[in-house]
Amino acid sequence: MQTIQRYRRALLSALVGLSLGASAQEAWPSKPIRLVVPFTPGGVTDTSGRLIAEHLSKRLGQQVVIDNKPGASGNIGTSLVAQATPDGYTLVLGFDGTLVINPHVFAKVPFDTLKDFAPVGKIGDAVLILVANPGVPARSLPEVIALSKSQSGGLSYGTSGTGGTPHIAGELLAQRTGAQLTHVPYKGGGQAMTDVLGGSIPLVYTAVAGAHGHVKSGKLRAIAVSSAQRTPALPDVPTFMESGVSDFVVNSWVGLLAPAKTPASVVQRLNTELNAVLSDPLVKDKLQTLGIDASAGTPEQFGEQLKRDLGRYGQVVKAANIRLE
Repeated sequence: MQTIQRYRRALLSALVGLSLGASAQEAWPSKPIRLVVPFTPGGVTDTSGRLIAEHLSKRLGQQVVIDNKPGASGNIGTSLVAQATPDGYTLVLGFDGTLVINPHVFAKVPFDTLKDFAPVGKIGDAVLILVANPGVPARSLPEVIALSKSQSGGLSYGTSGTGGTPHIAGELLAQRTGAQLTHVPYKGGGQAMTDVLGGSIPLVYTAVAGAHGHVKSGKLRAIAVSSAQRTPALPDVPTFMESGVSDFVVNSWVGLLAPAKTPASVVQRLNTELNAVLSDPLVKDKLQTLGIDASAGTPEQFGEQLKRDLGRYGQVVKAANIRLE
């Protein structure tokens, strides 16, 4: 009899535990959620994160709080989330430069992109553009490539820094076409833009948002955009593929990730709410002003892009021998 009673008590305890665990999971979220942005406040990545956090807060019924943790090209803040408890209350705003380029250009990064994170969903793509000072005697991509091959030392192009997506895009262009291009890294895109406007450098590879006004005013000449289709922001500017470089799509992207082993139900709820936010016309318009095209999708689709970009950017970095300490 005592054995039966002990069995009943153990069974009851187990059932209660399962019930409490299910209730706790169903109750998520029951407290504020921390969204780590691994960059300083004010940039495009940070601003897009704050926009998403604001609207996710409304849908989840809990505040999504931005926590800026800049440093080491995004590695510091990103690694904090890789090591966080996988309970759905700590997320990271993932950036392509940090997650799929840094692992190749740094001798060591404190996280494994594919093993340490559970992809939630991509927020969107920032289209890149190659622009030239109007004094450059080339009006199209084929002419830029030909000019670079005809001049001693080739042509220099500025970007916001070594190892960023624009730098990788420039190296890939050189590798794919034989263009003689020399990278000039700046500490941010603003100074690069100042120098190309002043004629100190002939070309700049940057995000459309940073060059849009200057192209519209005629102060810069648009050569091509790196997206699969023309961007609505500059519909008259051809893509690289239209300009003769096949399969050339290099967008900068931003998305949400959680620590690995975060419950699948939590990841799916986050993805559902994120996609709902991205379908809001107001949110889409605000992202567009930041140069980001909203891109709703599944966690699996985002995970596949992480794998794909890690592989192809690794090849570009190795061929160009790009290294950062």
